[in-house]
Amino acid sequence: MSGGLLVAGTTSDAGKSVVTAGICRWLVRQGVKVAPFKAQNMSLNSFVTREGAEIGRAQAMQAQACRIEPTALMNPVLLKPGGEQSSQVVLMGRPVGELSARGYHGGRQQRLLGTVLDCLADLRGTYDAVICEGAGSPAEINLRRTDIVNMGIARNARLPVLVVGDIDRGGVFASFFGTVALLSPEDQELVAGFLVNKFRGDVSLLEPGLDMLHGLTGRRTYGVLPFRHGLGIDEEDGLRVSLRGTVRESDVSPPAGEDVLRVAVCALPLMSNFTDVDALAAEPGVVVRFVDRPEELADADLVVVPGTRGTVRALEWLRERGLADALRRRAAEGRPVLGICGGFQILGEHIEDEVESRAGHVAGLGVLPVRVRFAREKTLTRPVGEALGERVEGYEIHHGVASVTAGEPFLDGCRVARTWGTHWHGSLESDGFRRAFLREVAAAAGRRFVPAPDTSFAALREAQLDRLGDLIEQHADTDALWRLIESGAPQGLPFIPPGAPA
Repeated sequence: MSGGLLVAGTTSDAGKSVVTAGICRWLVRQGVKVAPFKAQNMSLNSFVTREGAEIGRAQAMQAQACRIEPTALMNPVLLKPGGEQSSQVVLMGRPVGELSARGYHGGRQQRLLGTVLDCLADLRGTYDAVICEGAGSPAEINLRRTDIVNMGIARNARLPVLVVGDIDRGGVFASFFGTVALLSPEDQELVAGFLVNKFRGDVSLLEPGLDMLHGLTGRRTYGVLPFRHGLGIDEEDGLRVSLRGTVRESDVSPPAGEDVLRVAVCALPLMSNFTDVDALAAEPGVVVRFVDRPEELADADLVVVPGTRGTVRALEWLRERGLADALRRRAAEGRPVLGICGGFQILGEHIEDEVESRAGHVAGLGVLPVRVRFAREKTLTRPVGEALGERVEGYEIHHGVASVTAGEPFLDGCRVARTWGTHWHGSLESDGFRRAFLREVAAAAGRRFVPAPDTSFAALREAQLDRLGDLIEQHADTDALWRLIESGAPQGLPFIPPGAPA
């Protein structure tokens, strides 16, 4: 078998990432050697591979679904937004510059097509199957000419395309039909059919609509996946407007102690790797929410200042909203605060930035004895160390170089009283360290919270991936899906007018 598939979507957040991961996990359980691929990803949630390459966290999660190590081949182009108009371009795991949206789509993107196709060919030569994920919608008619992630790659690599639609949003039939009808005849030849995602209710009530959709488009539906809570792992969206009030889904088990522990995460602009707090939310009795007002810190037992793609901009935002003063008061009172990556830099005394914001010398919050200078070369590593008597693994993605002048050592950063700072992402996924850290937080907060002794974040992640595989196995036509991956799109699929505009 040497097959492939492109999982496209009617919209962003239709479920492409989790469907791709589910198909990967289903295939690997059938003994298929499979790899994920996303030609171009826009995300502030990224990961560092063992060879020191930066890729989207969604592709790292999909590689785990395949039970393989992630590599730069799986996500050759990563765009990290620095605002509404520009992004850092990461090529084969390394930053190569900042580009405006107009500059990128005006020519640079198309020149990357050769690199993207070479990476896909390399993976297809190594694995039995490669499951590719598209971006946004394949019917972005204004971007089709320079597309390298949807129909552009499907056409060049002759990949069959499965279109995923989120029925929970409504309008899924119009979205399916409209997606196909806005593609050129050559692109439509590769669109094999549809997959309904997040369905609630009786499938028999949906079937007449699926039959009508088949009659209108000549294309079948390959499955109807039911709505399931807690499957939105390693999210990609780096430009969501606000996460205020969003509550991370916590384990349904009751707390091991008498109290819960409340964690408030500052919803910084251009927040990056907010998946760091997923390991906290996985602990029974830990409630995690994102906040953007100082009064929302009052009842928090721990405040996390997460990573951000715009450290200086986030610092200004904290000051404008009164959160900066609230954080300083909190630290002075000895109430727990954790800064991660950009959040660590914000808590320091001074920032010198001629790279990211080009703001020059900027005063930090002065909570930690740290001075930060932004270097043009990005640090991309997978460190291993020890803290609170426990082994810790993490990964670093930052331009800021921190000089720690005092305080107690804490990973690569420091701690002063009950304020901790580190550049290490993912450290809380180390179970022993997370439990030791939460015990300190609970003691400082006066909470009778006890970390569960047997929570394994890695095991919970594996269970989630198996749930995704189960969704595909139980609710998709896997025989038809197998034929699609192995043999490509069916021949003779009809053209649906009007097609792509000239």
